Amino acid sequence: MAFVKVCTLSELEEDTPKRVELDGVPVSVVRTEGEVFAINDICSHANVSLSEGEVEDCMIECWLHGSSFDLRTGKPSGLPATRPVPVYPVKIEGDDVLVSVTQES
Repeated sequence: MAFVKVCTLSELEEDTPKRVELDGVPVSVVRTEGEVFAINDICSHANVSLSEGEVEDCMIECWLHGSSFDLRTGKPSGLPATRPVPVYPVKIEGDDVLVSVTQES
């Protein structure tokens, strides 16, 4: 897996998603509950940016229709979304936040 630096820990505000793009993939990076998560930034229901939504209890909510996705698994908590969104591995090296959107061969 190729990890790429997306930001620093000090750039991430608690419970405030940060949108980045890696190899053409939109990613929402979130610092919450003492961890950092990376999830695909596009809602599987409405094709809008999840990073514009709110974060609570390790869930990110789509601002358009209210579907929430688990930051750990990408699974929706209920309707209208029925499909999960991809989640990506995160590594912390010092103050750097690294994310991989590539699959192992």
